Amino acid sequence: MMLSQLVSSTEEVAATSSRLAKIDALARVLAQADPLEIAPLVGLLLATPRQGRLGVGWRGIAALDVSHAEASTLTITDVDEALDRLAATSGSGSAAARSGTLLALAARATPAEWDFLTRAMLGELRTGALGGVLLDAIARASDRAPAVVRRAAMLSGDLGETALLALTGTEADLDAVGLAVGRPVLPMLAATAATPTEALEITGEASVEYKLDGARIQVHRHGDEVGVYTRSLADITHRVPELVELVRALPAHDLILDGETLSLDEDGGPRPFQETMSRFGADASRELALRPWFFDLLHVDGRDLINEPLATRLAELDRVAGEWRMPGTVTADAATAEQVSRDALAAGHEGVVVKAIDSPYAAGRRGKSWVKVKPVLTYDLVVLAAEWGSGRRQGWLSNLHLGAHDPAGEFGDPGGFVMVGKTFKGLTDELLRWQTETFPSFETRRTANTVFLRPEIVVEIAIDGVQRSPRYPGGIALRFARVKAYRPDKTPADADTIQTLRALMRG
Repeated sequence: MMLSQLVSSTEEVAATSSRLAKIDALARVLAQADPLEIAPLVGLLLATPRQGRLGVGWRGIAALDVSHAEASTLTITDVDEALDRLAATSGSGSAAARSGTLLALAARATPAEWDFLTRAMLGELRTGALGGVLLDAIARASDRAPAVVRRAAMLSGDLGETALLALTGTEADLDAVGLAVGRPVLPMLAATAATPTEALEITGEASVEYKLDGARIQVHRHGDEVGVYTRSLADITHRVPELVELVRALPAHDLILDGETLSLDEDGGPRPFQETMSRFGADASRELALRPWFFDLLHVDGRDLINEPLATRLAELDRVAGEWRMPGTVTADAATAEQVSRDALAAGHEGVVVKAIDSPYAAGRRGKSWVKVKPVLTYDLVVLAAEWGSGRRQGWLSNLHLGAHDPAGEFGDPGGFVMVGKTFKGLTDELLRWQTETFPSFETRRTANTVFLRPEIVVEIAIDGVQRSPRYPGGIALRFARVKAYRPDKTPADADTIQTLRALMRG
């Protein structure tokens, strides 16, 4: 299959808000793939290449000086082989070798193909081809029951292998996939609600549990053998010895636990998310200790629990995990749920997750049995620049550079603005057209990719919080920023300050 076919399909997926249309587009491209292309194709669609870590970052890609191809010649197999070389490159001279592989791949790709590959390699594809949509597309393309495909994906933890099995095997092959200690499974996901009361109306009686700003972990134990995996099922066992030792001491022989981990500050409060994530890197410092909170139990001593109600799983979890259990309360009372949420926020956590007490563990699926509730923060910032879009947004000014007001000049000129992040989320076609027509009137200079503006346009941005970042002068970056609305009623002086945003960061 040509890479251009996959790129066209992802553009079609990104261009529609219809789930059914997304599924149809993905099913068509899956049905056309050869067996050896299926797993690589799924990895690219999810922006998680099947090779895992490629050793590729923004700096390496941005440093490439390359002329792209005018015509499409790359196949999925060509790309997969190049990613194999990137993943296998290590040792002395690896930076130059990796750069050479990237350069050769970029030269063979058209601009649209390279934009797609860049975002796929960096995990920033954002097409709307999320796991649930892709699972339904696999079922559609293979003419298998969606529930059977979801179960196989859940228990294998590998959408690429599930797609290959569904498209080339039999339904009996899918049915034969089972839960196995030592093989991570896709985590169960949560829907969202505005308040705990609203969430409880969806779930009925529920376990209302703290939602931490930590890293999702899945821990498998067979005797003294312990494996720790991330949300994306990456194996981080060797980086978290304190978690390994803790799980070895639990009163069981075989376990599969679901939970979160984070590091705590001197006062017992949660440290910023990126400090927890830093423990997963190759140069991680062991000085920053991690603490786990387990909130589900999928297997214990030969007994699979995924089809048992949450009440049963929690009873076993209490017995096994003890003090390492996630704080929460089982209730059907809205006032009680609201109080748990207030307690979680007061402790420095993100909010709560409300989980139907009779629900099974639906791994890899975002249904209504789990509903997360966390406050949405909105701030007024100014637009400092905008980058030209690519793919479907080609020719439109898209990705915004956002700045916070610095009236005292603590991080620059008094009264100036400090960059705190970028976003292209929340931009409708109407807003993209408006930006492209309006921004040049505020232009101060431009490069090939970016138009820089006078800091006069105020935009309301929703965020989930901030994190420490050495990238920007203010020392912070926005988390999950998205555009809510432009605010022509406000002047730049009305924008929120860098000090206000920094105050969101504990410590």
